[in-house]
Amino acid sequence: MLRTYKFRLYPKPEQQERIDFTLERCRLLYNRLLAERIHTYRTKAKTLSYYEQKKTLLARKKAIPALKEVHSQVLQNVVERLDKAYQAFYRRVQNGGKTGFPRFKGESRYRSFTDPQSGFSVEGKYLKLSKIGELRIRLHRQIAGTIKTCSIVKKNGRYYACLAVEQALNPLPKTGKEVGVDLGIKHLAVTSDEQFFASPHHLRRSERRLKQLQRLVSKRKKGSHRRKKAIRLLARMHEKIANQRKDYTHQISHQLVKRFDLIA
Repeated sequence: MLRTYKFRLYPKPEQQERIDFTLERCRLLYNRLLAERIHTYRTKAKTLSYYEQKKTLLARKKAIPALKEVHSQVLQNVVERLDKAYQAFYRRVQNGGKTGFPRFKGESRYRSFTDPQSGFSVEGKYLKLSKIGELRIRLHRQIAGTIKTCSIVKKNGRYYACLAVEQALNPLPKTGKEVGVDLGIKHLAVTSDEQFFASPHHLRRSERRLKQLQRLVSKRKKGSHRRKKAIRLLARMHEKIANQRKDYTHQISHQLVKRFDLIA
């Protein structure tokens, strides 16, 4: 199976500039490829395929020298990302759901790039990225398996590495027990053997601080650096609450999975 490990990165200022530069080049390429697909469909009533756009990368590098400073596999993944967005759009149309046509990416809407093959390696306390260099990485847990892809994510001014690892399945020992779980309002969950899990109150405990940060954002002038800083502080607070909630639910689900063979 594939399992993703997420680690915090601590790049130097010049490395941050290289990551931001790569993100911007990928964003502009994504928007250009999307514009070409839309134009081709409107003028020729056909859609460009993944392979047709992938073949143009070499010519684009000659026309735009800045693309040569981005690893080739990363650029190919941008084409693949757009193609997946189109495939998901077609699938939603066929199923009669909300269509959601692929949209152009603004500066705040393109926050990651992926190297799917060979442009990265983990060496001790460092993650080596092609065209970027060696970044300090905090490996808070051991990686078990073969690393297949590496995604660099920028979120709220922080940088993370998401490593997709292929590893063998290790089934847990059988317990011979079964349980039913009901999600509630007063309690987060109640099991059929009368075990109650309390609802998390991380948001309630942080509401006062959230109100202060929201007021701070509303007082700042739109487009100013102070407003951007206030927005980043508010986003980090929301991220902290989300991480607390996620950690709590993972603890509960881990308990249930270890104790029972069947969960209904």
